[in-house]
Amino acid sequence: MSTTRTSASAAERAGREILEVLLPHRRAAEPDPHLDTAEDFPEQLRRITGFVRRDEPVMFSLPGFPCKSPNPDKVLGHLPDHGERLALRFLGSLCAEITKIHSPGAKILICSDGHIFGDVIGVPDEHIDAYGHELRRMISAEGLSAHLDTFALKDVYGPGLSYDEKRKIAAETLGPSIGELREEVRGDESTLRMYRGITKFLMEDVAQWEGSRSALQRECRRRAYEVIARSWAWGELITEHHPDNVRLSIHPQSRGEAKFGIRLVGAADVWTTPWHSVVLRHADGTWQLMHRRRAQRLGREVYEDGRPSHFEAPPADAATEGTGG
Repeated sequence: MSTTRTSASAAERAGREILEVLLPHRRAAEPDPHLDTAEDFPEQLRRITGFVRRDEPVMFSLPGFPCKSPNPDKVLGHLPDHGERLALRFLGSLCAEITKIHSPGAKILICSDGHIFGDVIGVPDEHIDAYGHELRRMISAEGLSAHLDTFALKDVYGPGLSYDEKRKIAAETLGPSIGELREEVRGDESTLRMYRGITKFLMEDVAQWEGSRSALQRECRRRAYEVIARSWAWGELITEHHPDNVRLSIHPQSRGEAKFGIRLVGAADVWTTPWHSVVLRHADGTWQLMHRRRAQRLGREVYEDGRPSHFEAPPADAATEGTGG
């Protein structure tokens, strides 16, 4: 039986076009992403072109969508809300755009990493399971199952082990030691940037702390190393199970790196994600991620399916009523 293959020149041309679909949404470490070209991302171009040449759907892996922040000042609860829904729709739209270029289409595997470090960030496994279940329900309800799928720690090492046992196996067999990671942070700008970003997030996620701020900072620095080590172990596990996939990341990435940073929903900074925030709809119809405490000041809470979903800002004229002297 013969296998359909696309010519090398046609595959390379389509590969560049597919990468150009992603470029406007890149979560960049550089200040000038408007200068990006497809040739700046040889690893992604090589992998995408390989799928095109084999006339297969382009497969992406995206670690993320772990669980909601445990800080109620940042989120509406422990289940996905409209922020996740918008992010899923966006990912589905990318796959639909790629299908216009490459008829077999594309699929993004959402590699939910909550269980790999849930014990470190203080989120119970029950909440992570509930978050994952609702995320899969959203994918189905939005009609995105042809484009999006999920992968999680529950899918590896067999059904008889607890999450604690699975975390231990992954960390010990696939992750770096904390000493190795400290060396990496000292010597690599990208890793240092991630370490600082995760330390910041961990400090913001603490809802209650009885000690000093300096003690909290020390604790979050310690935990940041553990989070990164577990995340790297998770990345290795994804590679083991899906070695050919194009690797996406919700963290800022530099040109030429093996991972391609992707921005899911508009936010004021490059680190904010739907699971660390809520989403506010501005009067002009645009959406923005922000912490719940700020969104409450700017808009009213909106419910969907009987639970909080997002916030909506009032029309500009209504927001300025009563401000005259």
